[in-house]
Amino acid sequence: MDIRNYVEQLGEQARVASMSLAMASTDQKNLALTKTAEALVVHKSALLEANERDIEEGAAAGLSPAMLDRLRLTDARLDAMIEGLHQVAALPDPIGAVSDMHIRPSGIQLGKMRVPLGVVAMIYESRPNVTIEAASLSLKSGNAVILRGGSEALHSNQALAACVTAGLEAANLPVHAVQVVDTKDRSVVDELVVLTRYIDVIIPRGGKGLIERISGIARVPVIKHLDGICHTYVDETADLIAALPIVVNAKTHRYGVCNAMETLLVSKAVADEFLPQVQDVLGKMQVELRGCEKTQQIISCVPATQDDWSTEYLAPILAIRVVADMEEAIAHINHYGSHHTDVILTQHHGRAMHFLRAVDSSSVMINASSRFADGFEYGLGAEIGISTDKLHARGPVGLEGLTSQKYIVFGDGQIRS
Repeated sequence: MDIRNYVEQLGEQARVASMSLAMASTDQKNLALTKTAEALVVHKSALLEANERDIEEGAAAGLSPAMLDRLRLTDARLDAMIEGLHQVAALPDPIGAVSDMHIRPSGIQLGKMRVPLGVVAMIYESRPNVTIEAASLSLKSGNAVILRGGSEALHSNQALAACVTAGLEAANLPVHAVQVVDTKDRSVVDELVVLTRYIDVIIPRGGKGLIERISGIARVPVIKHLDGICHTYVDETADLIAALPIVVNAKTHRYGVCNAMETLLVSKAVADEFLPQVQDVLGKMQVELRGCEKTQQIISCVPATQDDWSTEYLAPILAIRVVADMEEAIAHINHYGSHHTDVILTQHHGRAMHFLRAVDSSSVMINASSRFADGFEYGLGAEIGISTDKLHARGPVGLEGLTSQKYIVFGDGQIRS
């Protein structure tokens, strides 16, 4: 296979499809989504069989338990994908929405209209549910999308792609509106990220190494999410009874996800009382605790190294640091964090609001688990990724994050003097 020609063909087909998709009605797009959901229901057994092939090959290739967990499809995860499709279909269509209309002194009416980005290329690892999330959000926002999943999920992604194609055909939309790369050749990525003639934006989703590499070689603009080093800070004013289940959920609900807590910061004023409770619960759940010197004086744990403060474990490992106060916690987060999601547990409104303003992350939370930093939980239906950038989108990237705006002008014969 000539990879350069193959990628050029994908890009050209996507560009042509994007022109039709940009003009598609809301009803057409919603029909494609609901028919895709129906196809997932009908072909659930075949999807699970395809995924099992990927799991077996991944295990034989030595994939870590965390990677295998991200790769695995289950009935529950398929049901969540189906529900996500219906939720995206139920969301308001952003395309064509007009805002900020006003009359200028010249008499012209000026405003903005929301439009698709055009062609999106998504490069991601392991999690096959991303195939459906990216396809659904791209369709609803009027964008054609090229999906390059990890080679470890090839069978799963091809089976899911067939369901999406069925949805597009049922809605009389171009089948090339969603294309899934069907080769494991890694050079596909190198060609995609420089295809400025056809692709408008690249969205990488995966490990830090993948995203740094793509950001370094891309000529197409990139919406990136480097990693998820998420913190929970237990303030001296926290309700410790309520704090414990939040901490446990943030760490253990799922290990291999970007919004799992990786570092726990605890005010020295409550550390003696709170940390033994954390050790008791997480110890029973086989979570390895790595603590600073002050933490080691309170509970039994592995000594933390400097690297632990900047590591995304994606595993049952938690770094713990005792801090003097909230300001030290904020300084730690802004220095070591990845600007993803950070949490304060406190009963003091003023301290909570200060934390919201001072922490430079895409999601900042008060008295809630970091696991809520998710497009589904935010009411976006799904997400195409969580951007830790500040331009063009930040946080979970849903429908609006996949659009832009253009100025529109209504005149009545005005000429400029």
